[in-house]
Amino acid sequence: MYNQIAANKRKTWVLIIAMTAVILGLSWLFGVVNNVDPASTVIIGTMFSTVYALISYYASASIALASSGARQIQKSDAPELWNLVENLCIANGQPMPKVYIINDASPNAFATGRDPEHAAIAFTTGLVQILDRKELEGVAAHELSHIKNYDIRVMTIVVVLVGAVMLIADMLLRGGHIFGGRDNKNAGGAAVVLLIVGLVLAILSPLLAQLIQLAVSRSREYLADASAALLTRYPAGLASALQKISATQQPLARANHATAHLFISSPFGTTKKRGFWRELFSTHPPAEDRIARLMNMGG
Repeated sequence: MYNQIAANKRKTWVLIIAMTAVILGLSWLFGVVNNVDPASTVIIGTMFSTVYALISYYASASIALASSGARQIQKSDAPELWNLVENLCIANGQPMPKVYIINDASPNAFATGRDPEHAAIAFTTGLVQILDRKELEGVAAHELSHIKNYDIRVMTIVVVLVGAVMLIADMLLRGGHIFGGRDNKNAGGAAVVLLIVGLVLAILSPLLAQLIQLAVSRSREYLADASAALLTRYPAGLASALQKISATQQPLARANHATAHLFISSPFGTTKKRGFWRELFSTHPPAEDRIARLMNMGG
């Protein structure tokens, strides 16, 4: 189990480094094809990405909670749920997050926040109604693990990097020089090859960046599942919860693609159909695979 957690962490950072390399490469290419000092464009691209990341870092939690229609509760509103979350926090050595309820029959939950000291965890009313205590404990442990593992911070970085890649790629495609501007009409064969490569990268890099984002999201789900199993010492609880959640194909009323990766299961509802392309473009691993891994952890 510990090896799986370590492997997922390594995979996540390898993907982030790869996406950062794509951004730097596109920034350099933008400078080359537009006759601007490439070093300057790389610096500007890095500065823009940093500012964008800081804004997203501090605003993402409020946006996610507001867009889902979550309502903050106190202990008196749902004492059993509150105590369950509080006990897990004590066991895991982390601060108590703010607790929210989403009035929606679709069973789901998510965590958000830039760090354990500024975190929130939200449950739908549908989830609380259909799960027993052990199952709900597994889901809560999964979401608290996202907070403890700084997954929200990681995914914010990834989303920002994807946005930067798409913006720079769009600038490349819109730049007249990439299609052979006045300065490039008499360029040699090497310059023509460079322009063709630049055009291909500008078209494909946004897709590659999105695929990396989805891969990171799936990796962090496996990591949170494993961490939750360690925290509760009862993998079957989360496995049973995932079984019930996946059996419900009802989508969340206020589901949106911007926050889909935050939820324990896709807020657009589950599907029994599987296939390479469907899984490649999914924010979450197949429920059957997650359940099988959890059951294997339980021996």
